[in-house]
Amino acid sequence: MSNNPTHKKEWQDLEKLSKTPLNLNDLFAKNPSRFSEFSISLEGLFLDYSKQKITQPILQNLIDLAKASDVEEKRDAMFAGGIINHTEQRAVLHTALRVPKDSIIEVDRKNIVPEIQETLSRIEKLSNTLRTQKYLGATGKVITDVVSIGIGGSDLGPRMVYEALNNDKQPIALHFVSNIDADDIEKTLQRCNPETTLFIVISKSFGTQETLTNALTARAWVQNFIGKNKDISNHFIAVSANINAAQKFGIKTDNIYPLWDWVNGRFSLWSAVGLPIAIGLGFDEFSSLLDGARAMDIHFQTASLKKNMPVLMAMIGIWNRNFLHSANLAVLPYSQNLSLFPSYLQQLDMESNGKSVDNAGQEIKDYMTAPVLFGEAGTNGQHSFYQLLHQGSETIPCDFIGVIEPNHTHKNHHDMLLGHLLAQGQAMMKGKASIQNAHKNFTGNKPCTTILLDKLDAYHLGMLIALYEHKIMVQGVIWNINSFDQFGVELGKEMAANIESHNFDNLDPSTKALYSLIHKQQK
Repeated sequence: MSNNPTHKKEWQDLEKLSKTPLNLNDLFAKNPSRFSEFSISLEGLFLDYSKQKITQPILQNLIDLAKASDVEEKRDAMFAGGIINHTEQRAVLHTALRVPKDSIIEVDRKNIVPEIQETLSRIEKLSNTLRTQKYLGATGKVITDVVSIGIGGSDLGPRMVYEALNNDKQPIALHFVSNIDADDIEKTLQRCNPETTLFIVISKSFGTQETLTNALTARAWVQNFIGKNKDISNHFIAVSANINAAQKFGIKTDNIYPLWDWVNGRFSLWSAVGLPIAIGLGFDEFSSLLDGARAMDIHFQTASLKKNMPVLMAMIGIWNRNFLHSANLAVLPYSQNLSLFPSYLQQLDMESNGKSVDNAGQEIKDYMTAPVLFGEAGTNGQHSFYQLLHQGSETIPCDFIGVIEPNHTHKNHHDMLLGHLLAQGQAMMKGKASIQNAHKNFTGNKPCTTILLDKLDAYHLGMLIALYEHKIMVQGVIWNINSFDQFGVELGKEMAANIESHNFDNLDPSTKALYSLIHKQQK
């Protein structure tokens, strides 16, 4: 049987079902039990997909497609350490970073769990030392500020988690730098003191241009203040797979934390990449984050496909993308603390499944892969792009995310916030007819999912992140693509390196003219 999903009978059956238009309001009118039938909960995380354009026959066919695509087998292979990242010949084991310490998971016939646990112990020790003000810089002063330098998966995950959970005054001021634009690091350094600042340089290769450039600027800043011949190694920590490069930079071996080939950058916040989380929030919070993700892992591994949250979200996404032809997905957290969550998911989803070549190396022509993902915290987004969601010419499915119990005491604010969340989901579905004025007509019948967390704490955030991780993996299986490589990010880097080295052999006329214009103006 072909691995092209469109050749599967289950796919073709879904195409037939998609020919019959569905109206959400009619579906609810015909089935008073629809909400209970199309919702599921797990340990304080509630998923309502009743406002999606599906019926029980459609859902069953979607589950049949998942089975026919070997989702269960490929899921089990991922957790067991199978080489599912076949283009790079690597296991995919971000899930191993959150397993119990007595687990056994082998890579190349070696149990990797002891090394993971050793790294966690080192993270706990360092974070406790810093948070109890026992870590000293080169001049003997206590470190008060930590700057995390990374980009992409080495930045977005820790930054998002810290912003989501940082509600109290912390003993360490945590900062993040990612952009190669010097405005980013310069503004950060202005808030810090070279004698009391520690830098965490996060780069798997320890050669990422943006990260290394910012790290060199930070090193020069500290060295110029402390003195050219002074030892400043206490001011730098590395998280990297390239120990030699980190050592050449001047980072002590004891200050280098490992990354492994079997952890992709955008899935890496559970590793030592999450060191800033442990430092900024405390190791207990980081540990609780891992526990929450582990709870979702167990659910993903053990629940039947029809009662499996990640599988349900994935297959509903497949239905919307491939059968209802929705090109976009809006992720809308009604929580200011989750304002970076859509940005985090943009990388997690589009870098994973933004592919046009299947696992056999063939161009994908018969179906579409990842949608364009975007979003903004509610209610801010309501005053910008929600116009497009309600009255635009394309239907854009939405994921609404809400938190039932707030982390503040302003109940009136929170009641209004949740009122807006509920109202937007209803407005997407019900719409509003206006006979007198077509400009005020809302067609409605727009699908959405609502995710509710009992509270926004480390445990439930870990569950939420892992939910989307596994959803993305399942969709990659259905689309017959490798969700765990990212060669698409390399081409622009290569061309930038050529321009910076004045290698213009392959420069097109437009880019060459722009280069000349820029450098003429700079002179």
